[in-house]
Amino acid sequence: MKQIPNLITLLNLFFGCLAIISVLQNGISVMYSADGSQLVDMPEKIWMASMFIGLAGVADFLDGFAARLFKSDSAIGKELDSLADVVSFGVAPGMILYQFLRMSYMKQENGLDISMMWLMPALLVPCAGAYRLARFNIDSSQSHSFKGVPIPAVGLLIASFPLIYWNADNETIVGLLLNKWILYGIILFVSYCMISRWPLMAFKFKDFSFKNNSPRFLLVLIAVISAVFLHWLAVPLVFIFYIVLSLAFKNKIS
Repeated sequence: MKQIPNLITLLNLFFGCLAIISVLQNGISVMYSADGSQLVDMPEKIWMASMFIGLAGVADFLDGFAARLFKSDSAIGKELDSLADVVSFGVAPGMILYQFLRMSYMKQENGLDISMMWLMPALLVPCAGAYRLARFNIDSSQSHSFKGVPIPAVGLLIASFPLIYWNADNETIVGLLLNKWILYGIILFVSYCMISRWPLMAFKFKDFSFKNNSPRFLLVLIAVISAVFLHWLAVPLVFIFYIVLSLAFKNKIS
């Protein structure tokens, strides 16, 4: 029974690997319109990567729950969790950003000949995530709050991009997701968020009073309302509010 949490953690890693496979087998195609301009077609495979990252997130939540249930916290479980997280929420989302950058450059003339150097910034995300996890593992003060944005939050944020792109009816939103400068900005922003020492809330309740947990309840309310009206666009909004509420109520999150 004590190995059940570790098996769930390995399931997290398994889903992360499936997400990477889905991104690598994306089959991105380039079409040419009548006027000779390039049109990028985004197939469903990247959408599957988002699904697998989401399942990895569920497994990441359940392994901690199972560890508490079976009272089987262990050093190897902590290390295994970090190794799984860096794949599922670091490498896999980094590959999604890599493909979005490719798609962005494909819109340009001679975009297929772009140097890999311009795509490599996407790899900052897994590198920053790995550093964040290593620092977390040696810091015992992050039991009820975090220093820097947790890597699963960043991974789920990036996993929402294909879902937003795939379901968006708004050309402006699609254009933003295929703008290389915005993508570079997102990469720098989320990488800094992870390595920063901002005090950020963890969803570990000491009690359920509104007074002591107001930022957590407010974030849940924002998440529910935005999900109803904005659908997948709610994910980036909730991510921003997670940071804003944590910084605004930093005295209440520890």
